Amino acid sequence: MALNCGIVGLPNVGKSTIFSALTSAKAEAANYPFCTIDPNVGIVNIPDKRLNKIASIIPPQKIIPAVVEFVDIAGLVKGASKGEGLGNRFLSHIREVGALIHVVRCFEDSDIIHVNNKIDPISDIETIQTELALADLETVLKRSEKTTKQAKSIPKDKQGKLKIELDLLERLKTALNDSIPARALELNEDENEILRELHLITAKKQIYLCNVDEASLSNSNKYVEAVKELAKKENAFVEVICGKLEADIAALETQEEKLEFLESVGLKESGLDRLISKAYELLGLRTFFTAGSDEARAWTFNEGDKAPKAAGVIHSDFEKGFIKAEIYNCEDLFALGSEQALKAAGKLRIEGKEYVVQDGDVIFFRFNV
Repeated sequence: MALNCGIVGLPNVGKSTIFSALTSAKAEAANYPFCTIDPNVGIVNIPDKRLNKIASIIPPQKIIPAVVEFVDIAGLVKGASKGEGLGNRFLSHIREVGALIHVVRCFEDSDIIHVNNKIDPISDIETIQTELALADLETVLKRSEKTTKQAKSIPKDKQGKLKIELDLLERLKTALNDSIPARALELNEDENEILRELHLITAKKQIYLCNVDEASLSNSNKYVEAVKELAKKENAFVEVICGKLEADIAALETQEEKLEFLESVGLKESGLDRLISKAYELLGLRTFFTAGSDEARAWTFNEGDKAPKAAGVIHSDFEKGFIKAEIYNCEDLFALGSEQALKAAGKLRIEGKEYVVQDGDVIFFRFNV
């Protein structure tokens, strides 16, 4: 799976404003459709208090956080699957990302044009879902035709996986014809394996990002509640954010100023920090740390990776020549206060090639090439 998130939605829902706040970059944003044509790409630091806490116990010369990539994809419109509004280009950009953040307008503002001239988040979502479903349906129909031909040359009692695939393709056709995303289907392990081979857009994990006015951060509005109900039905997640407020926070120069601003509006953390962490998790990404006098660093690995694979994130030589890993969890470090205390308490472990790395592990790899 690609290690990035695509930001999608109708034109003028706040995608580029949110992207600019996320990356502190100036994505093109204007009050008319299709101001973003080629996707903007930004690398964003993962907010992780554990890294700073590790650095306070084991002081380094520098601190390096983990990162995730966000892609701001131009607004889709009705007919995108048939090429409307440069739809073919936009859909190709969506296929290349690992997960989707679907920005939905859940605020009223007469000064900002809505592409359909009304505020109706469910209708907006249905427009996008229909176009993505139609694009996926084309993929499924082509695969179905190919698999059907292949099955005709094999006796029914020997079709095995082909029969499972044909049954799944029929279920997908029915769902996609009704604009139901592939991720909403309950599938077994064999079916999920086939689904991954299809690379369907609607199979990607998704966050609905409700863009609200500041008042709706503390008191949810009817638009947000409607989105939450829809998300329950299709195995999606919901986050709420005020794009305008996040842009104001991002414009501040220092972390101290940002924290003071958040406190002044009654927030403990920014909506963007929550979104970044959720996107990272959604991609199946986890964090291990290395700590020493030179640097304290957060490294990204895929959930389920074993120690040699995680070592390869640092350098391919670490994976090739892996011998062992010295490991403790950061929570034990925080509880005991020093590496010396960890060792005395028996919390420092030596692990081999079969060890499955856990989120929050602090690791020192031994290798020989």
